[in-house]
Amino acid sequence: MTSFRLPSKWITRLVRPQIEGFEPYLPGRSMECVRRERGLRRIIKLASNENPLGPSIRGLAAVSRAHKSFYLYPDGDSASLRKAIAKKWSVAPERVIVGAGSDELIELLGKTFLAPNDSIVVSDHAFTRYRMAGELMGADVVTVPMRHYSHNLSAMGHAVRPNTKMVFVANPNNPTGTYNTQFELEHLLQHVAALEAKQKRRILVVADEAYYEYAKALQRDYPDTMKLQKRFPNLVILRTFSKIYALAGLRAGYAFADPLVIEALDRVRPPFNMNTAAQVAAEASLSDAGQVTRGINLIKAERRKMLPALARMGLPVVPSVANFILIDVSPRQGRQVFEALLDRGVIVRSVDEYGFRNHIRVTYGLPDQNQTFLKALREVLAA
Repeated sequence: MTSFRLPSKWITRLVRPQIEGFEPYLPGRSMECVRRERGLRRIIKLASNENPLGPSIRGLAAVSRAHKSFYLYPDGDSASLRKAIAKKWSVAPERVIVGAGSDELIELLGKTFLAPNDSIVVSDHAFTRYRMAGELMGADVVTVPMRHYSHNLSAMGHAVRPNTKMVFVANPNNPTGTYNTQFELEHLLQHVAALEAKQKRRILVVADEAYYEYAKALQRDYPDTMKLQKRFPNLVILRTFSKIYALAGLRAGYAFADPLVIEALDRVRPPFNMNTAAQVAAEASLSDAGQVTRGINLIKAERRKMLPALARMGLPVVPSVANFILIDVSPRQGRQVFEALLDRGVIVRSVDEYGFRNHIRVTYGLPDQNQTFLKALREVLAA
């Protein structure tokens, strides 16, 4: 057997060029991690925009009933869940695809449609997974500056290049919580439609509505994308069960799109990408209107208490229509405030990776959790 010595950085010869320098997505700190590191007993997590009320009772019951079949592979097509989503939104099942959270669907869009000679258009300070989906496939990422912490959809439309295949719109956006109106989104779609007619090709506009239920309840001019999709076949709509349905731990997301887009995504989608528990919990949760109502009512009630309290501390807050807020802690560094809150058992999110070095993002929790956060924040500011 011939032996040989490899250079210490031999891995660089194996990975694709696009992977070099690729920054992984960093999720919020887990409660167990903080408990272990800081030696704390009581910890509250307000970092990942989860619904503290927990999942639907119907969803939990469905998982309990299904547990005897967990030794079997799940339905590879998630057919029952697709049909339930299609029925709820009055669309054909062939216009629906499901995934392990909308994260997987974003990645599938990249893997299915992007190549090194393509480009995508994103907003500055937008959810980082869009940029990552483009960079992973070697596509150019065209980044457009925000306007008042919101996507500048007009500028994004004009940033479309001859090689652009997708425009990503986070609505509401994470981490700012800001949204674009029906008028703004429709104007973008009309602009892109004109480009499609001129260039005789399709350009996908992806509307990521992870916080749809919150935004729809809080803003009358929030877009009706289901109606818009009937007029604009290039519109792809992403939604999730992770937020208001409180199934983040099971990973369940879905999308609406033209059947041809769905068919292409299905060719790339891994088999059995959604486990049985996620499928049955998501389907049962869809029928629980109370789950959505309770989640919305919690946010409305806590906003009425949290926003005035932060104003009294002299902390500007970016207007949000989601279940979280972006707080300006200037002149302090967001990372410093984040670490100081960790010492007090409160996990929030530092948003340096989004370019907000003087901000923290905080999820609305239960009433007592929010009061604990406010008390801890006052202590940090006074230190």
